[in-house]
Amino acid sequence: MDFKRIARDVLELEAKQITLASDKLTDDIDATVEIIYGLKGKLIVTGVGKSGLIGAKIAATFASTGTSSFFLHPTEAMHGDLGMIGKDDGVLAISYSGESEELIRILPHVKRFNIPLIGLAKSKKSSLGKYSDIFLPIDVEKEACPLDAAPTCSTTLTLALGDALAVCLMKKRNFKKEDFASFHPGGALGKKLFVKVKDIMRVELPISDEQAPLKDVINTMTCGRLGNVILVDKEKKLSAVLSDGDLRRALMEDDFSINSPTLTYATKNPKTLNNKDMLASDALVFLEQHKIQMLVVVNKENMPIGVLHIHDLIEAGIS
Repeated sequence: MDFKRIARDVLELEAKQITLASDKLTDDIDATVEIIYGLKGKLIVTGVGKSGLIGAKIAATFASTGTSSFFLHPTEAMHGDLGMIGKDDGVLAISYSGESEELIRILPHVKRFNIPLIGLAKSKKSSLGKYSDIFLPIDVEKEACPLDAAPTCSTTLTLALGDALAVCLMKKRNFKKEDFASFHPGGALGKKLFVKVKDIMRVELPISDEQAPLKDVINTMTCGRLGNVILVDKEKKLSAVLSDGDLRRALMEDDFSINSPTLTYATKNPKTLNNKDMLASDALVFLEQHKIQMLVVVNKENMPIGVLHIHDLIEAGIS
């Protein structure tokens, strides 16, 4: 059996149904966007079975793209959750047949609230179509299921139509990536746009006096677990950084002395960061551009207040 051919046929058929639906779009899509945009409350999405699963995803997409929304199961609605629907809300009801019993039972009660009811079904002549204030068809020629029974093309079309509405509303609201990130603070974009240097930098610092003997500073390096020691002058201002690389290179010098002042072998005038409110993603770019692994964060007086290490950025998911 050629499963590759079967899979291709399914994808082609579902793509065809979406294309046909896009050709049949009417001004009702404009009216639907305006209704949802004008809601002072929430958009409640409801449906049963596969339509309910698709509806839950649509509600989640709306909620994450600027349209306050949640999914309400019709059965739960009939047992008290109708109280979750307010006078400023709207309802988006989904049923391919338009006759799902659990859904149809709540529609008269929804109408009592005198709020907009948007229906998605195969036919406007269905019960859902008749109850709806505005109707969007999700009619398909056939399902991809060989029995033409299991919801496949119809659920794909419904999902795509929900995405289309969400994108239209994003355009209507001028929804920007900063807005998207505010709804996804734990995602990659949220981290890139909101996490700052001060949120990640280490504040327990391995600091030594620049004139301290190298043998003493080596112990500070070991305990600091950064592979570096920050050196300061008498005024506690940053003067240099001693890295494990500096130490290895020092050991190769003919006049090396473990009792020498550490400043003798350290890297003077190291790269620093004087803005702890800089985005961590921008700091990562700076590190990569200069091909270094660590930045000392200093205040206006050039005193060390933190360390930003590339490993900490990577572990925090900054990219």
